[in-house]
Amino acid sequence: MIQYLSGVVHPAIFGERKDLLPEPRPDLGVMLTPAMGNRPDLSSTAWAGDNACFSDPEGFTVERFTEWLRSMAPWRATCLFAVAPDIVGDAVATWQRSAPVLPLIRSQGYRAAYVAQDGLEKQSVEWDAFDVLFIGGLTAWKLSHHARELTDEARRRGKPVHMGRVNSKKRLRTGSMWDCTSVDGTFLATAPDHNLLRLVTWLDELNREPSLQLGGAHQNGRAA
Repeated sequence: MIQYLSGVVHPAIFGERKDLLPEPRPDLGVMLTPAMGNRPDLSSTAWAGDNACFSDPEGFTVERFTEWLRSMAPWRATCLFAVAPDIVGDAVATWQRSAPVLPLIRSQGYRAAYVAQDGLEKQSVEWDAFDVLFIGGLTAWKLSHHARELTDEARRRGKPVHMGRVNSKKRLRTGSMWDCTSVDGTFLATAPDHNLLRLVTWLDELNREPSLQLGGAHQNGRAA
């Protein structure tokens, strides 16, 4: 099963819009950041903690992020991971920024996610330093064979893999084909009720009938 973590908090995800979703879904959760200000009941909803260093660079500090993680401790049991800060498109700078924060995330009882960025295939990956591989990077690299090989290696090591910026059926299918365990995106930012129903249909196709959806794709090669 692949889980979709929405960067847009929709009440139906928490069972508050039964006209749209009769029951919460285990394959549908949320991606939260300290900058969002949302504090929904996450007792039975999967979520992940992003640091917002890209979307809110002026507001990001390691201290603010770790304090926010402490405040989210009541819902730690349903948290899939928390993301160490990164630098978009730069694997070397990302490691320098992430390395001190990964143990801080772990020390609070969360799984630490490390964001793979352009050029990571040229580096020695410190696999034991993190618990989840987050496929980031610029779009061309994110969909490259380098990212796919890193995903395969993470799964061989028993580590979950998350893919960021998934806002289409095609990209969601790619994440599923690559054996990612979760993805996130802001697909619900526009026409949220309508697009929620579309997203649920996609998840049903991938999670309930994977052999029908993915078999042909594997025969025809990797999706872009």
